[in-house]
Amino acid sequence: MRVSELPWQWFVLHTRSRFEKVVHEGLFKKAHEVFLPQIRVRSRRRDRRVMLDVPLFPGYVFVRSNLHPTHHLDILKTVGAVRLIGNKDLPVPVPDQTVASLKIMVTREGQIQTGRRLRRGDRVIVVQGPFTGVVGTFTRYRGIGRVVVQIEALGQYASVEVDESDIEALPGDGHKTPFLPGGG
Repeated sequence: MRVSELPWQWFVLHTRSRFEKVVHEGLFKKAHEVFLPQIRVRSRRRDRRVMLDVPLFPGYVFVRSNLHPTHHLDILKTVGAVRLIGNKDLPVPVPDQTVASLKIMVTREGQIQTGRRLRRGDRVIVVQGPFTGVVGTFTRYRGIGRVVVQIEALGQYASVEVDESDIEALPGDGHKTPFLPGGG
C-alpha cells in the first residue's frame, strides 16, 4: 500500500494532565480533524456553584489521521501531546461508530456516567475530601459511589471509605485497556 492510500481513521491521543483543550486547539489550528468530548458538570468548589465544561475522558483527545509519517510527527509535536494510544507496534484505531456515538452523546441533554471500574490492587490517590493526599490500594466497592482504600504501613494496614469521585487511579497499574480511555 502506498503512503497516499493509507486509510483515515480515528486514534486516541494521550495528553499531558489538564492539557486536553490546549492540544485540541493546537491540532485544530494545524488543520487536523480533532474531537474533544466534553460534558457540563457542577464545580466542586465549596465557595461557589458554577457549571464547567470538562473533558469526558480526562487526558485524551481523538484525532483523525492516516498516520502518514509527516502527519504522525505533526500530531506528536503539538504542545501537550504525549503519544497515540496503541500496542507496542503501532497506534490502534478507534472505530468510526464509537466517535460518532460519542459526538451524539455529548450534544444531547442528560447525565453521562463515565469512569473505569477499579480492580482490587489498583494504586489510587485521594484527590478531594478529608483524606486528600492519601495514597493507597483500592480494596473494594462499598455501595453506590463508595470505595474502600487500604493504606499499608509497618506491616499493618488501615482502611478508609471514601466517595469514588474523590479518588484517581495512579498510572502504571497495568490494568488499562490498550486504546479506550476510561476502559478497564
